Amino acid sequence: MPERDDLIALVTDQRTNFLYTVANLDDVRARTRTTDSELTLGGLVKHLAQVQRTWLAVVDGTAPAKVEWADLDPDGNRMSEADTLPALLDAFHAAAAEFDRTVREEADLDRQVTLPAYPWSPPEPVTWTVRHVLWHVFREIAHHSGHADIIREALDGASTTAKMAEAASLEQ
Repeated sequence: MPERDDLIALVTDQRTNFLYTVANLDDVRARTRTTDSELTLGGLVKHLAQVQRTWLAVVDGTAPAKVEWADLDPDGNRMSEADTLPALLDAFHAAAAEFDRTVREEADLDRQVTLPAYPWSPPEPVTWTVRHVLWHVFREIAHHSGHADIIREALDGASTTAKMAEAASLEQ
């Protein structure tokens, strides 16, 4: 299987597993904190949509060269009262579609891109290959899928692993 197909397949699998954690939730439960952390399931959906959009802007050259503290959205990782889970999921799916399109259309995964300078960045410019950026997005989704799984289990006992097994048995 070509590398692009592998990358899309792995990211799709991680997204699917992540989305199991928000299945059948209403807005109230999506906003509910279940740990000492401020993380909520709705906030993670919002964050992962933004992660995909932000990193794709790096790949397509539209990301700002520098991001200051004042530029960062303090509610970027939180599901606000104005947010709805369906709207956040629509944004997540739109970002996922854009990610997949970018992977398919990128001419050179070894192309170097310069990352925006953030307040926590080293003083010298940082460059990554497009491949590195795309694998980083995969890592972000996988990383936050674990957080989501813990939050959902604490919320109502739902098991992502059980949903994965159920889906796998339906495919056979």
